[in-house]
Formats: sequence, structure tokens, C-alpha cells
Amino acid sequence: MQARTPPAALGWILAASLALAGCGSLPPLDSRTPSHALQDTASTPLGRVVAAGVQSHPGLSGIEAVTDGRVALGLRLALARAAARSIDVQTFLWKPDDAGTVMFEEMLRAAERGVRVRLLIDDVNTQGMDPILALLEAQPNIELRLYNPFVSRGSRGLGMLGDFDRLNRRMHNKSFTVDNQVSIIGGRNVANEYFEAGEDLSFADIDVMVVGPVVPAISTEFDLYWNSASAYPARLIIDRTPALGRAEFAQRARDVIAGDANKYADAIARTPQAQALLAGELRFEWTTARVVHDDPDKTLGTSDDTNLLLQRLMTAFGAPAAHFDLVSPYFVPGENGTEALAAMAKRGVRVRVLTNSLAATDETSVHSGYARRRKPLLRAGVELYEIKVGAATIKARAEEIGKQHSKAGLHAKTFAVDQRSVFVGSFNFDPRSAKLNTEMGLVIDSVPLARRLAAMFDTASPALAYHVTLDANDDLRWHDGAGVTLESEPEASWAQRVKVRIFSWLPIEWLL
Repeated sequence: MQARTPPAALGWILAASLALAGCGSLPPLDSRTPSHALQDTASTPLGRVVAAGVQSHPGLSGIEAVTDGRVALGLRLALARAAARSIDVQTFLWKPDDAGTVMFEEMLRAAERGVRVRLLIDDVNTQGMDPILALLEAQPNIELRLYNPFVSRGSRGLGMLGDFDRLNRRMHNKSFTVDNQVSIIGGRNVANEYFEAGEDLSFADIDVMVVGPVVPAISTEFDLYWNSASAYPARLIIDRTPALGRAEFAQRARDVIAGDANKYADAIARTPQAQALLAGELRFEWTTARVVHDDPDKTLGTSDDTNLLLQRLMTAFGAPAAHFDLVSPYFVPGENGTEALAAMAKRGVRVRVLTNSLAATDETSVHSGYARRRKPLLRAGVELYEIKVGAATIKARAEEIGKQHSKAGLHAKTFAVDQRSVFVGSFNFDPRSAKLNTEMGLVIDSVPLARRLAAMFDTASPALAYHVTLDANDDLRWHDGAGVTLESEPEASWAQRVKVRIFSWLPIEWLL
């Protein structure tokens, strides 16, 4: 999920923002105290369990890819419970739903036993959450900062009207670091659907858990944003009364665990990777991994291109020679990206892209930006795959815990170059990630992980995705992998198709 402006509202937003500019101002940051990641954590329980592996692989980092949403949540909870000194969390979205509630509860419990907890949350999705934020902010060992906050705690639409240029830029970074020893990086926000716990929708996503020298580099990125000009202590922003009571919130968390989600709760409690990690028995892949990220000045519109993630990715990977596999839920290549991918394919690189189908996407406007580029990409030889609403892998896992997701969607952001190096992070291949939102991720030298992504493409149809092609008349066709060819967007409603057509007429690609 990205922070996006409804296209139909664009015109009046731009006009009204001129009239309302200056209607609210952010507070000064004079009272904010800088802080940094703790360094002396080797003697913590997590430091001790990873020490042997780190010492026997000097200069390398251990990685463990996480594609199961239940495992992703189980790892986060287990790490929070194992924390002895610090927890640093940076995220775009944290909902107060079941997953968000149990995660907040673990932050509170960690703070109550003396762990320093720093939470950096983008403010665009926090409407109505001030009572919970006030509870967190009041805890002695928790410091909560809101990134690029809305001054008004009421309507976000009105806030956007008054300060569109600033508030249209969001922090999309995601990291979860415990004791400066173990980190989780990837595409997942904190909400049910990102951990395969949604009632109606669940996303296919990917995280990477890491140990070793890349972890302090992730902490350095966190500190850069934490101490940046856009990170405001929550106490300066939120309405602190009434705060949610601690006992009330603890009961809410107990009700979540004891309720209909008990099969899911059992699944995350038994996460094998978490048990192996805490026992010092997890078999990481040891390799080189580098953090890449935008400069937070991007939020202020003052960062130059050399400090943008896209440029750093291009430098890190170079030009693909034979293979380029890209997974992006909100794939909007634009004119320049389309030309670059087409040129790559024309010089013999096998270029494959997996994105959401119209029926699977949660952002219809974004699909319009992709749909208008499909034919030029296909004509150039780029292979396109679109995830099915009933993606088999997600639905099968849902049935194991008694859920029946009506819709599966794609949220993973990853790509592999020449089956040797992989990016995993928050970056979507779209104009918003490139120019507006801040992003981060890891560049990992991993032949096994790159080949795993390639194998997913090899078997994508029929279990996961439709293969999109052009017929002899230059018309789009969708192949379901079971011998059926469709002539229009699969499983999409008439209304969805009309919306895409209307959005494609609007000059909004730069916002997508």
C-alpha cells in the first residue's frame, strides 16, 4: 500500500491548497533530543545466539527470506519478546487491528521490562489513533515520533488541502531492529492483510531477516530518519487526552489472542524460524548485503538525484546482462521506465515482470498507469504476469488456519539481476517511489535467492498468475495456464474497467 492521492480529487486539491496554505504550522523541534542506536549489545541474548555465526563468517551477513505472512509476524513477536536493550521500528502503516494490537502490546511489555523502544511511524494513516498513540507515548521507555505529520488531527483531506506539496510526500521505509543484532527488512506494513490474517484480503509479500554487519548499517539508516527534520515527537502533535488506559489495552490484546484468531495465534507462536533463531540453530545464508535508502531530505524536496534510492540501485546492480526479474505490486514504469525495460529486452535480456491484475489490486488508479504501458512493453519482448485473485499459495495457507480469503493480492517489492543479486525492500517500480516517497531496502548478493525468484516466474502460471501476451492483431490476451485464454481483464468488474479507462485519461502518472 502506498500513500496516494485520489485522482478525481486532484484538481480541487491543487486549487484549494493555494487558498488554504499556511492554515496550520508544525511546532518547533527545539525540545527534541537526538538519540542513536545502542552499540554495546553483543552480550544480550540475541547477541550471544548470533555471535558464533557472525564470527565464523567475517564481513558477511546472515540472511533468511520470509515469504509466509504468519512466519513474518511470528518472528517480529518472538524478537520483541527476546529484546533486552532496544527495539527500533520504522514503518509506513501500523493499523490498530488484530496484528497491530498484538504488536503494540509487545512494544508496551518490552518497555515495561526496561527495553528502550523507538517507534517511527509515518503519520498519513494514523487518523483516529491518537488515544493509542498517547498510551504509547506516555510510557517511560517508549519514544514515538510521527514522520511528516498532519497538524490537524481531524480530516486528513483538509490537511492535504492546506499543505499538499509537503503532505503528498511520505516515508514508505520499513525496518524492525532488535538490540542492534537482528533486523527484518521488506515490504510488510503492520496490519492483518500483510501477515495473511485478513478476513477479505491478504497479500503475498517478502521480508528478509538479517544478522551481522548489515544490521548496524540498518540502525544508521534508522537514526538518520529518527533525527531528521521530518520526525516529530508525538507529544508535540497528537491530542493526548483521552489516552487509552493500559489495562484496557492489555485486555484488548488478550481478547485478540483468545478470540477467533486462536488458530492463527497458535501458528505464529510455533514459528520454526523463530525457535531456531533463539536456540542459535537457524541456518542463515551468509553473503554480502548492503543497505540502500533515500535521504530523508527527499521529504522536503531538497535531496538531489545522487541521494535517491533509484540512483543507488542503478549503481549497485549495473546493467543486467541476461536476466531481470521484477516483482512490483504497483508497477507504473512511466515513459522512461518503459523505454529502459524495452531497450533491455531488445538487447537480449530476458525481462519478466509480476504485478497485480486489475481484480487483485487495491489501487485501481495505479493499474491505469500500468495498463497504458502494457502493449509497448509486450511489443519489445518484456514478459508480463498478473497475479490472480485466487492465488493458490495464499489461499492454501489461509485454509490451514480456518480462513477463506476472498481476495489475494501482491505486495512484495523485489527484483533479481542475472540470477546473482537481489533487492528486497519497500521500493515500488513507480513514480511515487522514485520521486515522492522515501524508500529503503537491501541489495543482497545471493544466487540461491535470485534463482528462487526465477523459479517462481517459471511456475507462476497457472497457480499464481495470468501470463499476458499480444495476439496477431495486437490485442491483449490473458492465459490462465490451464489452456484458457481470456480477452479482457480477468475477474474484474465492469466498474473496475471503467475506472481504469477514466484514470488513464487523466494526467496523474506522476502521482501514482
